Amino acid sequence: MMTYRIEERVLHFKQPAGTSRGVYTIRKIWLIHLSDGQREGVGECAPLPDLSCDAGPDYREALEKVCAEFCRQGHNGDSPQCVLSMIPELRDYPSMLFGLETALLNLERGDRLFDTAFSRGEAGIPINGLVWMGSYEEMLQRMEQKLEQGFRCVKLKIGAIDFDKELDLVKRIRERFSFHEVELRLDANGAFPFEEALYKLELLSQYAIHSIEQPIKAGQWAYMAELCRESPLPIALDEELIGVNDPEMKRHMLNVIKPRYIILKPSLHGGMQGCREWISTAKEQGIGSWITSALESNIGLNAIAQFASGVYGDAIRMPQGLGTGQLFTDNIDMGLVIRGDRLWKVER
Repeated sequence: MMTYRIEERVLHFKQPAGTSRGVYTIRKIWLIHLSDGQREGVGECAPLPDLSCDAGPDYREALEKVCAEFCRQGHNGDSPQCVLSMIPELRDYPSMLFGLETALLNLERGDRLFDTAFSRGEAGIPINGLVWMGSYEEMLQRMEQKLEQGFRCVKLKIGAIDFDKELDLVKRIRERFSFHEVELRLDANGAFPFEEALYKLELLSQYAIHSIEQPIKAGQWAYMAELCRESPLPIALDEELIGVNDPEMKRHMLNVIKPRYIILKPSLHGGMQGCREWISTAKEQGIGSWITSALESNIGLNAIAQFASGVYGDAIRMPQGLGTGQLFTDNIDMGLVIRGDRLWKVER
């Protein structure tokens, strides 16, 4: 007989994390503890307020019902996909699905969720450095810190300060470091009005940008498709994917918009199973992808990193967005360390 216990936690950011949607100072998460009477597995549910399709004031109550139903039905097989086969409605609750998938894998396989070189501590995963929004001076200082730490791929969150200052920041970075030395990724979090977006993308394209994530707000498929056709910069979708949980709708969206990349967060984009569907569908259409965290604790980050190594194999070359483990003052030790520009799994 499977049993469960839910634990609520509040994590505190070392410094405010700014995006175009606002500033985070705390992070609320729910941990699912599954037990079969002999072993226990832990998974993390971490919806983002005002972003996740399953976030809401009754989240704890809904999570209790999902866990109770899962334990009532029991499960067979060690595949996390069995969670969806038992409770199909979980497609609409991606953060809960991811928590259950992780807890089940942890219960049945221990700390090594996937048998990969990363999970065994034999190889690191290349990751990008992340520069949060702030004042011009703060962002420049943070960029310099990331480069000093050895990152050769850096992601800048833009859209919160004057665009001309952000453009100047990108220009100054390129004056010091060529695109051979530093790969620059941008994340606008939907901050550009459509009427201004193409002009801004053209200005940014002077500086050898790898890609820009979600230049306009989600839900404007025709506008986004036009930008993807006309933009001199490769466009990546993130928020656009949230709430699109049906496999056929995923295929339809990518066929309509035709982005260069999609960026996947299991907590937002359908758990592990949903992300596998996105990656497979994108690959069929010649669309690239990479995986990032969604500000989870190290419990979620550990699962996401192992999942990424399982999906893309031991020779991951494209930097993933997995450098968020040092954001909190009160994180949970999961044996994750950053060495240079790679994330490693070490013995605890």
